[in-house]
Amino acid sequence: MLSSLRSSSRRALQSTPARLRTFRPIVAAPPVTAKLGAASVSTASGESAQPISTRSTVIQLLNNIGSKREVEQYLSHFTSVQSQQFAVIKVGGAIITEHLESLASSLAFLNHVGLYPVVVHGAGPQLNKLLEDAGVEPQFEEGIRVTDGKTLAVARQLFLSENLKLVEALEKMGVRARPITSGVFQADYLDREKYNFVGKIQKVDKSPIEAAINAGCLPVLTSTAETVEGQLLNVNADVAAGELARALQPLKIVYLSEKGGLFNGETNEKISTINLDEEYDHLMSQWWCRYGTRLKIKEIKELLETLPRTSSVAIIHPTTLQKELFTDTGAGTLIRRGNKLDAKTSLKEFSDKEKLRQVLIKVKADGGRYLSELEKQPFKAYADEPLDVLAIVFPGEGGKTATLDTFTATKAGWLGNVADNVFAAVKRDYPKLVWTVEQGDENLGWHFDKAQGSFAHGGKVLLWYGAESPEEVTAIIGSLVGEAATASSASTVTGIKQQTRAFSTSTRPGARTGSTQSVRVSGRRSFASTTNPNPPMGQSNASNTKPSRVALIGARGYTGQALINLLNAHPYFELTNVSSRELAGKKLEGYSKGGKEIIYQNLSAEDIRKMEENNEVDCWVMALPNGVCKPFVDAVDQAGTGKSVIVDLSADYRFTDKWTYGLPGTVANGS
Repeated sequence: MLSSLRSSSRRALQSTPARLRTFRPIVAAPPVTAKLGAASVSTASGESAQPISTRSTVIQLLNNIGSKREVEQYLSHFTSVQSQQFAVIKVGGAIITEHLESLASSLAFLNHVGLYPVVVHGAGPQLNKLLEDAGVEPQFEEGIRVTDGKTLAVARQLFLSENLKLVEALEKMGVRARPITSGVFQADYLDREKYNFVGKIQKVDKSPIEAAINAGCLPVLTSTAETVEGQLLNVNADVAAGELARALQPLKIVYLSEKGGLFNGETNEKISTINLDEEYDHLMSQWWCRYGTRLKIKEIKELLETLPRTSSVAIIHPTTLQKELFTDTGAGTLIRRGNKLDAKTSLKEFSDKEKLRQVLIKVKADGGRYLSELEKQPFKAYADEPLDVLAIVFPGEGGKTATLDTFTATKAGWLGNVADNVFAAVKRDYPKLVWTVEQGDENLGWHFDKAQGSFAHGGKVLLWYGAESPEEVTAIIGSLVGEAATASSASTVTGIKQQTRAFSTSTRPGARTGSTQSVRVSGRRSFASTTNPNPPMGQSNASNTKPSRVALIGARGYTGQALINLLNAHPYFELTNVSSRELAGKKLEGYSKGGKEIIYQNLSAEDIRKMEENNEVDCWVMALPNGVCKPFVDAVDQAGTGKSVIVDLSADYRFTDKWTYGLPGTVANGS
């Protein structure tokens, strides 16, 4: 059974033996809080004509949280259906009270790229407070609010007020929004004697929603319903969102949550992805999957079984809604039906051999012959039922490491995170693995994230995980470049102790566990095939297992604080010095590794030069504004040791020839 739990990826520096120079930490773009341009203009066809400047601005902002490829892919995916089928977003009352600005910003963001989520909101916490203030104790039976006449009267006014509050917040941001407070949900009494004025939705009228979207307005619904006779009934907002989704058949159903997702009760980690067909039974058997979590997963499963397999549910905080929708990593918990995975050891086990042949022909120049070769040698193939993802592994013979010979995924395989599940199955069966990817492969970043080490040569990138010694790494690299080439670079190879790529720095199609953003990593042009007297940052020589020592210059700002958090969780880095003129003499908060106390210093360029001469630091991180870090960089260079790494978070050296801007392990080939 594949685990549904994905560790929260900590983004780190790309593993190369280059002298790195520039890195921008990956942080989600803040929600848009200003008007992004003119409001949408309705065209004769009913589609929204977005001002070009507004749309391009928003897409540029989206590129700050994901790659251009991801943004274009998801925009294409979401605009491939009618507007009302993009997403149903359920907003809890607490979100409106506590996060109204962030909510409106996120919805405005979507609208400004031509998307029309259908919003349905509740007001439970507000209603509880109003009733308590009026001396009425809220009553619940089996989790359902008992709604008498007095409660219904209060609820009606409250729903209208909260709906208007959200509509006005959207319009202040240049989004045309239409309040829809009746006429959508038709209901009967759920149980008149037990719950009084509580409804069970029987019918959904889509016409008010379609009319709003055709007029260029974002529809905002309350979770109330009416009987055929016109009696107002209270309806749970989750139930209303579910019935709305069944009627509209959207690609996404989004539940906005203050927690930002579902959590594993044993590890306290956020659950990134749940593929129900593969993982539901296992998940429901876990001791911690109980109470609200268990009920939520069960209800979502029942909902998704009534929708196309392309539909999915996301549980997310409103501030990270864009990241969830437009990046492969996501930010909350993604739940989808998915497909069950199977492992096969012979071609006879494939029910559709013709489809298998077609898949192989697309990735192998000699696909037909390759299929015949599989008849003659042992292999293990991993795939989902529709073959959206296929992995073929040749087990290692005679003590050799197993080889992932084929890995291919369709767009649906990437979007549905099937690629991650298949790779997880491979890794479960093979603790050591090696595979090769073309250097121009658009999914190269995803492969980097799965590997512990990589080596670029001759237009290909060799990747591996599970190597436990420099000798194993040498043998692996030799399989790509030949023994002679390996021997000539032995000093580099023996300096490698593989690390998990906990802090991915590359674009990652199809995965939800790491960075989706390109970063700047600059250094002198010295790469994996170049001898390096010092091991790469974050790695160690066979005789040196100590973490790399990091000094942070300019630690007061947001970027510096974000990096401190990353270093605190990284096994191969140790923060030794922090410099801030304003905070000098104060204790550094938020760093607990090793239990030692770190005090802010006000390091001058001369201090840095002396520290470099004394070999006190392995890596200098310049978290300074643009145009400020040059004296400090010069001080390191003046020491002339050439031993440390400099990571510059500004743009000062972006266009300097002696520095590399990009991913050193992939933009050059031993140059």
